[in-house]
Formats: sequence, structure tokens, C-alpha cells
Amino acid sequence: MDALLADLAAHWYLYLALPIIAAVIGYVTKLAAIEMMFRPLTFTGIKGTFLGWQGVVPRHGARMASVATDLLTKNLIDPKEVFLRIDPDRIAKEVEAPLLRAVDDIAREVLEKHHPQLWEALPTLAQDLVIKQVQASIPRLVKQLTEEIRDNIDDVLDVREMAVTNLTRDRALLVRLIREVSRPEMAFIARSGIYFGFTLGVVQAIVWGVTKEPWVLPIFGGLIGWFTDWLAIKMVFVPREPVRVAGRFTVHGKFQRRRAEVAKQYGEIIAREVMTVPNIVDSILRGPRSDRVVAMVQRVVQQSVDQQVSIARPVVTAALGTRRLAEIKQSAADKAYRTMPATVRHAEGYLTEAMDVARLIEQRMMRLSPEQYEGLLRPAFRQDEWKLVAVGAIIGFLIGELQVLLLLH
Repeated sequence: MDALLADLAAHWYLYLALPIIAAVIGYVTKLAAIEMMFRPLTFTGIKGTFLGWQGVVPRHGARMASVATDLLTKNLIDPKEVFLRIDPDRIAKEVEAPLLRAVDDIAREVLEKHHPQLWEALPTLAQDLVIKQVQASIPRLVKQLTEEIRDNIDDVLDVREMAVTNLTRDRALLVRLIREVSRPEMAFIARSGIYFGFTLGVVQAIVWGVTKEPWVLPIFGGLIGWFTDWLAIKMVFVPREPVRVAGRFTVHGKFQRRRAEVAKQYGEIIAREVMTVPNIVDSILRGPRSDRVVAMVQRVVQQSVDQQVSIARPVVTAALGTRRLAEIKQSAADKAYRTMPATVRHAEGYLTEAMDVARLIEQRMMRLSPEQYEGLLRPAFRQDEWKLVAVGAIIGFLIGELQVLLLLH
């Protein structure tokens, strides 16, 4: 013991440096593990070999997007509940002005194309009266179409396909989603490396003082990198429920403890990046169930045309012919369908407010079980957790070797 104290007095700077360097090891290995989760977005290295890396999240983007989507569609979002909040009368009001302009163009174009002689023979006043008559039916048509889509939303919108498409199409979006939600956890993991590393560094210094063996430094460096990575990740999620320790302290996984904050943030990100009005409209009009929407629009528009000509149907049929009238109805329906994305954009503000996806997700997330809630982030770690820990151990071992070279020679 006297020899150890004497050596400590003679080489105090070495003993002080060991826990400080150990704290640096802990911090550096945590930062490396965090960055390796998210970067790079694409594989960097020699393809076909293990000499390279792609971030854990972007590499397993499809699987993680599927996990996130399952949570979203099974526990957080009910399309019927969302779309029942939409008021068809309000939609008709929001899109009335742009739709009237579009109908003017559609009606004139269709009539000029399919019966130019009849249309050109009409005086300008008569042409305007025909357009006005068509425009008068627009609010009712919009309301009817909105009600049909809203009441049959499960038949026309595949929320799961929409979410997976948007999350996998843009790797950066998935990385940003997970990184933003877990930012405090990542900062905690990095800071924990300092505390755990310094504590283990004190033990390292004592063992070094007793043994004077050079191998102590790289071995402890590897153990510090491995153990602090493993412990920090575990402390993010475990325990799932608050646990009282010694009757005075409460231990609770950091991510579990932040549920209210995460729920609000996650809901806002999904509403802003995934469940947006343009994405929903695009999925309805171009997704795997879009044929049903096409049929719905055709039916509603063609019924409207029939109602417009119902009074003078014998005259109209005689003038146009049954085939030409059917072509007019089909052409009108096709053009109406193509104008929908541009038209709906005018109601985007109302639809976003009415659906209130962010608040719905926030409320539903607060009802999840701890295991379900953990599934929001845990898969990002679980897939290659051993690799992250192993890299931490390797970096720690190398820094330990550097300690031997710099401090002991």
C-alpha cells in the first residue's frame, strides 16, 4: 500500500489522466454509436465485403418503416375517425371559387371538342347560360363526392401503403423522424459515456497502480467502450415502469419517462411529413385503390350531366346522339378527376385543421402500453445493437493502446 501511495505521489498526473481519458473514451464511443445509427444514408466502403458501413436506420429502412407504420395504422390512426371530422359543406365552400373557374374551362373544352358546330352556333349569352347552369350544380356535386369518399374511406385510401411509401421513398425522412424523436435520448447516451467512463477509469487507475501491466489500459478501454454503450442503451428503455429504489429514488427508462413529450412531437412530425393533405390526396388518386375513386368520380359527374340534360333529354339525344353524349360525360369525368389535386389544395388549410392528425396521434400514443410505446424507437437499436456495442469496445481498446504509447513511454 505504501508503494502504491508513493507511486501515486510520484506519477499523480498519470493516475489523473487515466479516468479523464476513460471519460473521453466513453463519450467518443457513444458519439460513434449514435452517428453509426443514422449515417451514412447509403453504403460507404467496398461493396460485397464487410469493409464499409451504412447507418442502421437507413439500411433497415423498409423494415423500420413497416414497424412504424404498423404502430401508426393499428394503434394511432383510424381513417374513419379522421375523415368523419370533415364537413362536406365546408369543403364545397373552400373549393367553390377555383372549382367554378375549372368547371368553366372543362365545360367549354368538352363541348367544343365533342360538338363544335352546336357550341359555336350558340350565341355568347347562351353559352354563358349553359356554363352557369353547370356551375350551379357544383356545390351539390362536391358535397356528394366528399360524403362518398368520407363514408368509404377504407375502400379508397390505404393508409399503410401511403405511410410506407413516404417513409421508404425518402431515407432522410425516416432518419429525421427517429432522430428528432430520440434526440434527448441520444444526448443522454453521449453524456452517460462521460460519467460511466470516468467511474470505470478510476477503477482502471487503481488496477494499473497495483499491477503495472500495460495490457490493463487497452483491456479496460475495450471494457469501458463495450459496457458503457450497452448500459446506456439499456437505460434508455429499462425499466419500462417506474421502480422505487431504497425508498427514495425512482428509476425509469428515459424514453418511457418522456412519453408525453414524445407523443406530442411524434404526432406533429407525422402530421407534417407523412399524413399530409397532399400525401393523402395523392394516395387516394394514385394509390392501389385509386380505381375505386375513378369510378366514384365518374359516377357522380355523369349523374350530374344527366341531371343537367334531363329536361331536354330527347332534344339533346337527338342533337348529339347517344354515343356522343356518353363521350361527353366520360370526358367531363376524366377532366374533373385530373383537376382534383389542384382544387383540393385550396382546402388544405381547413382539412389539416379539421383532421387534426397531430393531436389524434398524441392522444392515442398516451394510451399505448409501455411495450407498444417502446416499439416506436426500440427497433432502431435492436437490429444491430451488438455491432454498435462491439464498435464501442474496439474504439475503447484502440484508445487504451494509445494511452500505453503516449503515457507510459
